[in-house]
Amino acid sequence: MLDGRSHIASPHGEQHEHVFESEITTGEGAAQTVRLGYLLFLPQGYGSRLDEKWPLILYLHGIGERGGDLSLVKTHGIPRIVEGWPDFPFVAVSPQCPHKTVWSKHHIALNALLDDLMRAYAVDEDRIYLTGNSMGGYGTWSLAAAYPQRFAALAPICGGGEPETVCALKEVPVWAFHGEEDPVVDLHYGQEMVDALRACGGDVRFTVYPGVGHDSWTETYDNPELYQWFLQHSR
Repeated sequence: MLDGRSHIASPHGEQHEHVFESEITTGEGAAQTVRLGYLLFLPQGYGSRLDEKWPLILYLHGIGERGGDLSLVKTHGIPRIVEGWPDFPFVAVSPQCPHKTVWSKHHIALNALLDDLMRAYAVDEDRIYLTGNSMGGYGTWSLAAAYPQRFAALAPICGGGEPETVCALKEVPVWAFHGEEDPVVDLHYGQEMVDALRACGGDVRFTVYPGVGHDSWTETYDNPELYQWFLQHSR
C-alpha cells in the first residue's frame, strides 16, 4: 500500500497514480480509516531549487469518473490539461471519488490527503487552490466551506450547493463558471451560490458562457487566464 510520503521519487512533468490510506481521528474522537486513489503531477522544474515551494491545485472530477479506475480521472479538467503540459506551474492532485458516493462524503479524507501531501512535498501552504466541475463543482463549494482557511482561491464550475454555507468563504477569492443553457445543473444553482456569497461581501466573479450547455469546463480549463488568476492569490 502506498501513502503520500512514498512518492518523492515520482518523475517530474508526468502524472502518476497513487493511493492514500490513513487512520485519522474525527472531531468526535473516533478513529476512521480513509482511502482515496489519486493522480499526482509534479512539474518539470520541481526540485530544481531546494528552497522552492510550489503552488498546488486540488481538482475534483465529475460524477462520470467515480470508481476504481484512475485513468477515468484524466478524461476532463486538470488531469487532462497536465497530460500535454509538462511544465504546468503547479503541483496537481486529482483524487477519485469512490463509486456511488459524492465529494461531500469525503471532506475528512480530502483534508487528510492535503495534510499528507504538505508533509511529503515542497508545497506552499499559502497557495493551495481548489477547483472542480459538475459533481466536483458542488464538491468545490462544499469542501471550501468546510475548510475555508485551507484555500487561497477556488474555481467551481457548473456546480451548486448550500447557499447558507457560503459566508464562510467571504475572505476566499472565488471565480465561478457556468453554461447558460446547462441542462444538467441549471444555471440557477450556480447563480444562487454566487448571489449568497456576494450578499456576505465575498470576493466573487461569475462567468456565464452564452449558449453553452453542461460542458463549461473545457473552455475554462483551456484558458490560461484561470491559472494566472490563481497565482495572483495567496492565503
